[in-house]
Amino acid sequence: MNTVVVVDDSWLQLNIYRQLLEGVQQIEAVPFESSSVALDWCSAHEPDLVLIDYRMPTPNGLEFIASFRAIHSEVTVPLVMITGSEDKAVRYRALELGANDFLNKPIDPVEFRARVKNMLRVRDHGWILTSRAASLAEQVRRATAEIVKRENETIYRLSRAMEHSDNDTGDHIQRIGHFAARLATALDMPKEWAELLLLAAPMHDIGKVGTPDDILQKTGDLTPEEWEVMKAHTIAGYDILRDSSSELLRMGAEIALSHHERFDGSGYPFGLADEQIPLSARITALCDVFDTLLSTRPHKQPWPLAKVLDYIYEQEGGHFDPRVVAAFRTSLPDLLAIRSAFGSEHLQNGEQDLAQAEG
Repeated sequence: MNTVVVVDDSWLQLNIYRQLLEGVQQIEAVPFESSSVALDWCSAHEPDLVLIDYRMPTPNGLEFIASFRAIHSEVTVPLVMITGSEDKAVRYRALELGANDFLNKPIDPVEFRARVKNMLRVRDHGWILTSRAASLAEQVRRATAEIVKRENETIYRLSRAMEHSDNDTGDHIQRIGHFAARLATALDMPKEWAELLLLAAPMHDIGKVGTPDDILQKTGDLTPEEWEVMKAHTIAGYDILRDSSSELLRMGAEIALSHHERFDGSGYPFGLADEQIPLSARITALCDVFDTLLSTRPHKQPWPLAKVLDYIYEQEGGHFDPRVVAAFRTSLPDLLAIRSAFGSEHLQNGEQDLAQAEG
């Protein structure tokens, strides 16, 4: 059943329209003598067709069309203006506001029924097109989500391959991503930015793919020459990821380049300081140090949590951005839970360290 709203301030005209509509199958006529009452009804219902007389008390036909389109912005609801006016300016304005067709007074019954039928076909076709568009949009959304999923998986596997060569299980990169996203949230960054950081932070050391294994896995101190080779992984990571059309890879590039910069300007590769260092890199730097100090590496044993926290808090304003350290303090229980969830080693002092951290 199609619902046709008819608006005219003449009771006689409304009766004529209603009788004409009765000759068209599957139609329920909803007449209104008041255009304002008709608008109130339309705000709560969606008709299949609207017939509106131009010369109405406030709102008039043009004002009604503007208000109706504000309520039902989709063009699938046809709107026909009934007018005796021959003024083309009125018709042009009605078209601009969203009218689909016109009927001239006095009404011709044959033309009236034909226009109504045609407009209801437009309505049906509009529904079909809308449904198809929604279906196509859903297909595009799914295809895009699959592409993003594959992109993320590829990035994760490349980053994990790097961690394996650095003598790690690969859980480190997952923890870094989740740590970073949690700190971003604590810093009131937008959700979308935090989600990007979740995926970009694990790429921080991707440049180590070009670092020789004998340097990565060396148990003793690096020589000055070896240290220069090691530091080059920041530039290498940036070169791998830069100039991408992907926002994710661009963030990964800035993190790879700058995650060893220090807030006081004493880091590498460029000695950037303060706000010169991208926030993504400042967050990742603290997360990387936190997890690395708590983990076993070829050149070190894991530190107790209390010692790690002492170091981080001592380095506020030095190695680390004070804002990031403040976010770290408030987020510590969550960070420890993340570390536990992603295959970390047991903390040396267990419950005592956790209690101290929460205190």
